[in-house]
Amino acid sequence: MFQASKLFDGYTCVFRQWRTDSHCRYLHGYALSFRFWFEGELDCNNWVWDFGGMGRTKELIDGKPPKEWLSWMFDHTTIIAEDDPHRAYFDALDKEGIAQVRYVPAVGAEKFAELLWHKFNPLVQSATAERVRIAQVEVYENTKNAASYQP
Repeated sequence: MFQASKLFDGYTCVFRQWRTDSHCRYLHGYALSFRFWFEGELDCNNWVWDFGGMGRTKELIDGKPPKEWLSWMFDHTTIIAEDDPHRAYFDALDKEGIAQVRYVPAVGAEKFAELLWHKFNPLVQSATAERVRIAQVEVYENTKNAASYQP
């Protein structure tokens, strides 16, 4: 079994942890990076996963190519938990064109890593006839803070 990883970086977004009593309850932003760890047997090129594969695959995530989906979800967006008590306020910001609001079940690096695994693993398995799976997704808030998800 082999592993390879690919880093996607430069995604700027804001979010908040509305349930906490800390300063993280306020909107705050990061330049997020995502590292996908691919695991599987080598193909005829001796690769686990073609590092440009996300840009060339015909597989879609929510109707979008994978890299386009990453930008749609995380680039210059405001990411809000579906149960945020101020959802109507964020809906209004989105409607007025003040923010590009995206709703997810839960926010934070750990939950983003889990979301990415669930969105991308089926794509990778389909694109490789199940030869490769995503073993882990890491989400970096910056160079010092990261969280990961492994199924």
